[in-house]
Amino acid sequence: YEVVRELGAEEVRWFYREDRKTWKPFIGYDSLRIELAFRALGGGGDGEAAAVEPVCVRSGLYEVDVASAESYPVYWNQTEKIPVMRGQWFIDGTWQPLEEEESNLIEQEHLNRFKGQQLQESFDMEVSKPLDGKEAIHSLKLSRNHVDWHSVDEVYLYSDATTSKIARTVTQKLGFSKASSSGTRLHRGYVEEATLEDKPPQTSHIVFVVHGIGQKMDQGRIIKNTAMMRDTARKVEEKYFSNLATHVEFLPVEWRSKLTLDGDTVDSITPDKVRGLRDMLNSSAMDIMYYTSPLYRDELVKGLQQELNRLYTLFCSRNPEFEEKGGKVSIVSHSLGCVITYDIMTGWNPVRLYEQLLQKEEEELEDRWMSYEEQRLLEELFITKQRLREIEERLHGLKASTISKPPVLKFKVENFFCMGSPLAVFLALRGIRPGNSGSQDHILPRTICNRLLNIFHPTDPVAYRLEPLILKHYSNISPVQIHWYNTANPLPYEHMKPSFLNPTKEPTSVPDSDSASAAPSPTTSPVMVRRHYGESITNIGKASILGAASIGKGLGGMLFSRFGRSSTTPQTLETGKDGAEGEDKKATTVGTPPLPHSSSGFLEPTVELEHRIDFELREGLVESRYWSAVTSHTAYWSSLDIALFLLTFMYKQDQEETDKSNLDTL
Repeated sequence: YEVVRELGAEEVRWFYREDRKTWKPFIGYDSLRIELAFRALGGGGDGEAAAVEPVCVRSGLYEVDVASAESYPVYWNQTEKIPVMRGQWFIDGTWQPLEEEESNLIEQEHLNRFKGQQLQESFDMEVSKPLDGKEAIHSLKLSRNHVDWHSVDEVYLYSDATTSKIARTVTQKLGFSKASSSGTRLHRGYVEEATLEDKPPQTSHIVFVVHGIGQKMDQGRIIKNTAMMRDTARKVEEKYFSNLATHVEFLPVEWRSKLTLDGDTVDSITPDKVRGLRDMLNSSAMDIMYYTSPLYRDELVKGLQQELNRLYTLFCSRNPEFEEKGGKVSIVSHSLGCVITYDIMTGWNPVRLYEQLLQKEEEELEDRWMSYEEQRLLEELFITKQRLREIEERLHGLKASTISKPPVLKFKVENFFCMGSPLAVFLALRGIRPGNSGSQDHILPRTICNRLLNIFHPTDPVAYRLEPLILKHYSNISPVQIHWYNTANPLPYEHMKPSFLNPTKEPTSVPDSDSASAAPSPTTSPVMVRRHYGESITNIGKASILGAASIGKGLGGMLFSRFGRSSTTPQTLETGKDGAEGEDKKATTVGTPPLPHSSSGFLEPTVELEHRIDFELREGLVESRYWSAVTSHTAYWSSLDIALFLLTFMYKQDQEETDKSNLDTL
């Protein structure tokens, strides 16, 4: 028989507690390493505690400082420390640890009384004698309760005060039939031994989660949102991808709080009435205003860029194998975060747009009639400008030879997932128009980012479609529906056929006031199909984010009619005025031929996109559309459907590369 001895490191289990909830056990690999550090801490000799390195836990996201019994995140800042605790004695059934002080006293007493004694086989005991009739062979008094040993391995905790919280909750949960109903069976050592094999898989893919507007309101929110997304993804991983030895890790990118921007100037000019609402607008719509301001735009871009690079460098320094084994990086951005991430990846800036406009003006000048003197001066100006460009280029060449410019991001982006994204509006305002090739390169070159995916909730007032910016007729094709998490054997996304939003649609129509040659412009055409959501949402729209985005452009029609008046055609072109005038006039047909479509509602092959980009969450059956328009913009984080969607794309690529034959498993 076994002999009572001190608990081995593998029998002890360490726990952590977040948000004042119950204690959660660390996995074996973590617990064992914390326990070894804890033992090293006590064994410094000469009564001095040895300095112990912090222990890396929870897939490397946190560290444990054994001396202070606290845990803290590695990649982001958190004001609240997470307490950790050493469990030796556990409550029967729930396997929750007893508080450390009590646990230490019981353990000490147990060793003093029983060390070296033999443990009997438990089943012999149980059968031979009912417990009620047994006397306690040893007892220990604690502050509010006492512990009785009926034998070496039958130990019960009794509450002395009937109000004892621990006994009450446990007896209610387990309903004891023991003589004293408040007796709780205790176990020495955890239900399963800790082993180094109980280890998280190696991270093969990291996902940076980028927040959008309004982070000033609640700086910790992106950390909570990312945690929700990570926990949801864990559930999905366990259910669908448990056979894979790789792992996707989510890291929050909190870029807003480090920025000073205007200090508190905007706060000082904000009137006091309806302060709450104003503060909300200041810290949400305001970020879009900052982003359209030449003064602060660079600060926002730099803030996000530096944080992305800092996190990547830190991750690689702590996981040296990641780059060696070809680890991948994806980005999930929300709201305005999508626009800033896009601008960092593509290096877009407003100065370039301004130069293009100047060039256009020059070309227009050349076309009109002018006097000899004017012509001579223009030629002189042209030659001077050309000379200036040459000098600039030579200077640039000299500089470039001495210092090579580092890439903006230190990693290649595998997938860029946009959630609830106004990116399409920004691109339309910058003059991007549909082309005639179905390639993603039209808006985001594959050399910069392998795959662009735009996810939105159908009633999210901030989200817009990207596909019609690549091929115009996609405004008539519905976005791909994201599978529900529990769908059995869903059709792979690449096999889903494009289907019409409304097979009986007339071709795009235009009001008389615009000539038939008028091209749809951001001022006139909504990027997304108008849904019949009614006026009240239109008004939310007016006061919201996109109002801010439209500063500097007479956007009127487009932004505010998005949820407004119902219209049978998805791209009714209006005059720039925000009124129904354009629609009241008799519509005439633009010179575009009607799209070929078969009676089944599926497209006959015309130019198609290489890959679909717009993916739409399925609407809940019960939610009110008005309410969901308010809540949907933040509903992405805890969605199991989205977690499955993200992992499907990330794991699919990993599998395609490692094993072509397993394609059909997804």
